[in-house]
Amino acid sequence: MEATARVSSIFIYPVKSCRGISVSQAPLTPTGFRWDRNWLVVNYKGRAYTQRVEPKLALVEIELPDEAFSEGWEPTKNSFMKIKAPGMSVLKISLMKPSEVAEGVSVWEWSGSALDEGAEAAKWFSDYLGKPSQLVRFNAASETRLIDPNYAPGHKIMFSDLFPFMLISQGSLDALNQLLKEPVPINRFRPNILVEGCEPFSEDLWTEIRISKVTFEGVKLCSRCKIPTINQDTGIGGTEPNETLMKIRSDKVLRPNMKQQGKIYFGQNLVWKENPSEEHGKLVKVGDPCFCPQEGLLCS
Repeated sequence: MEATARVSSIFIYPVKSCRGISVSQAPLTPTGFRWDRNWLVVNYKGRAYTQRVEPKLALVEIELPDEAFSEGWEPTKNSFMKIKAPGMSVLKISLMKPSEVAEGVSVWEWSGSALDEGAEAAKWFSDYLGKPSQLVRFNAASETRLIDPNYAPGHKIMFSDLFPFMLISQGSLDALNQLLKEPVPINRFRPNILVEGCEPFSEDLWTEIRISKVTFEGVKLCSRCKIPTINQDTGIGGTEPNETLMKIRSDKVLRPNMKQQGKIYFGQNLVWKENPSEEHGKLVKVGDPCFCPQEGLLCS
């Protein structure tokens, strides 16, 4: 295989639906990059808040210590995640796992218990969103959230929507932006991995991709919800780029002879192909070469 692309950016989203962090490297775990979607904001019933219903979450900034993305690093009592938002004081969350448990937490099809980040965090998000809220952390010690076995049997996630990794090529973003009156940045699509140096939408065909020495499996094109229409700098929604994507990236366009669901696709969902129990200390870094055999279109 020839190196057809390189990693140009890596993004981590510690709190689901809040702003991402651009990092130079990220440690791999079986459920995604370390720290990705480990935390979740929920309502008084324990149901997940996302930008679909609370677009103000787009304005919540997250900071983690730089060393949190180093191989083998473990937090101490002095290690914190900082959370900021307009008009709010800085919220500090210890990276050491809390002892309190919140029952009845749910995100999409999954429900279970999670770790409760406490009253201060609950008040902060309640004040910011203007309704009762709570910040919880996935409890990997007691809970398992399996991926749809039709696509990736045996793989699991934390608070991601459906899959542990999502990749987009710069070529695809550039091709879309050529069709838009106002170009959109990559943060509209919230990928984990952005690659450059390949043709637009070539990631559609990547059933397998090796990034440096790490092999991923492309399991399903990413169907998009309304979040790409939300300006991540203002939290204000619109109609683009989804309106244009419906013309060029709908199931009607990509698979006209199959059952139509009215979905649009942009990006490729991935799972880590190696046996995670046998792999330790794996990192993906900006600049890593990508080796991508071109096989099989997956957009079911």
